[in-house]
Amino acid sequence: MTSDLTRSASSPAGVELLSKVPEVTVYFWLIKVLGTTVGETAADCLNETLGFGLTGTTLVTTVLLVAVLIAQFRADHYVPALYWSVVVLISVVGTLITDNLTDALGVPLELTTVMFAVALAITFTVWFGREGTLSIHSIITRRREAWYWLAILFTFALGTAAGDLAAEQFSLGYWVSAVICGGIIAAVAIAHYGLRLGAVLSFWIAYVLTRPLGASIGDYLSQSRDDGGLGLGTTGTSAVFLAAILALVSYLTVSRTDRLGPAE
Repeated sequence: MTSDLTRSASSPAGVELLSKVPEVTVYFWLIKVLGTTVGETAADCLNETLGFGLTGTTLVTTVLLVAVLIAQFRADHYVPALYWSVVVLISVVGTLITDNLTDALGVPLELTTVMFAVALAITFTVWFGREGTLSIHSIITRRREAWYWLAILFTFALGTAAGDLAAEQFSLGYWVSAVICGGIIAAVAIAHYGLRLGAVLSFWIAYVLTRPLGASIGDYLSQSRDDGGLGLGTTGTSAVFLAAILALVSYLTVSRTDRLGPAE
């Protein structure tokens, strides 16, 4: 029987929603990588360049994230500008969670990587146990949306920890780390399209890996040449990538090419 995921469906809590997430297209992955890059550079810009400090940056961005999350949960359908605002801010906050643990509290990157990997695994396990699916095409209830955003937060925190561990602790450097992450993502894509690796598993592996990919690109562009970067600065890099996100989101708002359609 054919069902339309863009039509309303009753949630266990009795709340009826339309699909709250975009279709996974090339635009989705482009904005995701751009957003993860901004998550890295904007956090550094607020923290260091603008002098907010780690605590101040964390407070400001967390308040902004809570505000847009409330608006996102109140919406009854996918709104590109709102959805991607949450992604960008949750990218920044996820970065700051890891930075606070490692820089402020001295927790080793090896430990934070394991911690967030376990937290993400627990989230997926409980989410699947409660809902029977981890597909983003099933985000049609507020409870599922809550699981979705919690998983997204942990993917950003995990990606930050793993990316910093590879680039800094293992001294691979930003460019090499980006190439490695890109290669693994390409392998996942080949496994999905050529070897029938499950769509849900493929999506979440790629989603986690795009975080260190974007962060490595951001660090490579923004950090000084002495630190292995191009020295473009966090402010300029953040501005360019935010402008690119704005342009893509504006296009999607008008074209509606990322709206979910009917599915079996």
